[in-house]
Amino acid sequence: MNFIKIFSLCILVCLFFSSCARMVNKAANKAKYSAWEMVGVEKRDLFKTEIGNVKEEQEESGEAFKDALTRLKEISDFDGGDLEKQHTKLNSSYENAQEEAAEVSASIAKVDQVANDLFVEWEGELKELTTQEYKDKSKKQLNDTKARYKVLHAQLKNSEKKIAPVLAKLKDQVLFLKHNLNAKAIAGLKGETARIQTDIKSLMDEMNQSIKQADDFIKTI
Repeated sequence: MNFIKIFSLCILVCLFFSSCARMVNKAANKAKYSAWEMVGVEKRDLFKTEIGNVKEEQEESGEAFKDALTRLKEISDFDGGDLEKQHTKLNSSYENAQEEAAEVSASIAKVDQVANDLFVEWEGELKELTTQEYKDKSKKQLNDTKARYKVLHAQLKNSEKKIAPVLAKLKDQVLFLKHNLNAKAIAGLKGETARIQTDIKSLMDEMNQSIKQADDFIKTI
């Protein structure tokens, strides 16, 4: 069997497993929605719940970054004391921020999935309506909801994009200080620490905007 045949076979195998994964995921989602519907919870209710979850995750992530900002300031203003203890606090804050950031991304992915499934269902049900007046009103409501969610989604993704660079810089600070636990090293980091503090504040502003938009969106559903 030559290289091209082997390569083609590998591609087919990957496509097969990818297709299987999509089918399994689709079946799992269908079962999940069916279970919720059995207790009177529709996709619209789940959509609202997931947006609320995104809002909460953003709030918790914001608090984690706020704590990291406090720890950075404490080290930047270091004037004697237990420097290793200060570093341990900073590292703990960084790890917490990292965990909360992962929760934010997971929550955004969940709300996206529910939004897409809701909109697909909604569009399918529009075809079942026989009264034109109802169909027109429902279609307008769907389009309005899609448009508002598009704005919210863009804001959520904007705040999410700012997280990784801030975490990377924060990690650099944590690791560098781990290797250089002395006042001279801290003095040399003051400029970069100030920039990271600015980045964290900018990220928190972005998250607060996402939280506000999520709040406003929930009120319209």
